Amino acid sequence: MKYIRLSVVLYLCLFVSCGNAQNKKASEYDWDAKMKNMGLIDVCFWEPSIQSYLVYKTGDNFTGKPLYNSKLTKAWLHPRAAKMLIRAQDLLKKERPGLSLLIYDAARPIEVQQKMGEWAKKTNNEYYVADPAKGGGLHNYGMAVDLTLVDENGEWLPMGTPFDFFGPESHTDKEEDLLKKRRISPSEYKNRKFLRRIMEEAGFKPIVSEWWHFNACSREEAREKYLLIDR
Repeated sequence: MKYIRLSVVLYLCLFVSCGNAQNKKASEYDWDAKMKNMGLIDVCFWEPSIQSYLVYKTGDNFTGKPLYNSKLTKAWLHPRAAKMLIRAQDLLKKERPGLSLLIYDAARPIEVQQKMGEWAKKTNNEYYVADPAKGGGLHNYGMAVDLTLVDENGEWLPMGTPFDFFGPESHTDKEEDLLKKRRISPSEYKNRKFLRRIMEEAGFKPIVSEWWHFNACSREEAREKYLLIDR
């Protein structure tokens, strides 16, 4: 009888645990639906050759933990930025057919930016994280994209640092000096310049502190013309 009672207790615990997990998932805010309703575009649907690995759904980012819930599953962009990115992929494929763009991050809810801001303050890394109290950054309007290049085998081309590396090795204005000091290799330098050229030809602007980040417009224009991604 003791074994029967124990089995019943274990079953009930498992049932409650599964129920709580399902309720939590059901209660998660549906960011995919929100962004679709805002008119943002799932860019990988419109151009399937563009790949994505949404880093903030994983712990493989600067905070060390997932920041996106289970209902943010796609690389969303404002239509203007999405068209520019598809243009960049076309340019890339014409020049290097074996390569593809791979998106690390695209449209980002402002509440996620707030979590990033809290982490940045605790670690003295505010320089690398747009201040959510000042409207956040262009990701929060669907007007910025983080990305890299991958080959036909899905291997990421070496860029000198991983994504979300906070340090001078990630800076785009120090690459010649980094190359001279052998802190990045000639091939990494070449890959960065190539990615930047393709993105700039499509209309994007790079930033100084992150080789992977590209803006589709200015922050002032985004705040004037586009909607902040919020609930």
